Amino acid sequence: MTSTPDALVTEFCRKWSSPDAAELASYFTEDGIYHNVPMDPLTGPEAIKEFIAGFTAAFEGIDFQVHRQVSDGNIVMNERTDVMRRKDGGEVALPVMGVFEIVDGKIARWSDYFDMEMVTKAFS
Repeated sequence: MTSTPDALVTEFCRKWSSPDAAELASYFTEDGIYHNVPMDPLTGPEAIKEFIAGFTAAFEGIDFQVHRQVSDGNIVMNERTDVMRRKDGGEVALPVMGVFEIVDGKIARWSDYFDMEMVTKAFS
């Protein structure tokens, strides 16, 4: 993992192109929170790993196309489009706004804001 919060988030986002749930969960602190804001938050690497494994099971990977990223101290925010590459060859593009709080070189909190209706329609 890298040294600055900005570089850490950039690295983490790139890892989703071929997701390994255990590796992605290792980026979080022991009490780290992953919150897809339309849903309930998840706490701790084990819960986060389980969610990521379940969510990514239908995908080859997710390309985080970061349009803008800004950082201030331990806070990193990015505006992006997450392009989910389905195993059947299809794609789902989801506009997302992400906020990351980094503590001691790990993600203490990650909140993603997106339109849940877009996700529901894409998977129905």
